[in-house]
Amino acid sequence: MAAKKRQKHTAAFKAQVALAAVKGDKTVNELASQHGVHPTLIHAWKKQLLGNAEGLFQGPSKAAATDHEAVQAQLYEKIGRLEMELDWVKKKSALLC
Repeated sequence: MAAKKRQKHTAAFKAQVALAAVKGDKTVNELASQHGVHPTLIHAWKKQLLGNAEGLFQGPSKAAATDHEAVQAQLYEKIGRLEMELDWVKKKSALLC
């Protein structure tokens, strides 16, 4: 018997189901059977939605700061790598002279 292929859900679908769960009109089991997902997934999506709801109203400044930190970390890594390469080239060139 072939294994069942994992299904990938879009962020919009997850948000829709999580909002329906938060709304409370239907039980999680009813939502699970309606949308064809496991109830555990709905609980996880609901928890994620409620945990990240605060970030929706903070604006882009926090996201921009996170992006800035990621770029900065990449640049520091590259600087370190280039310094190591420069030291290696200096050593090798000194041996040739």
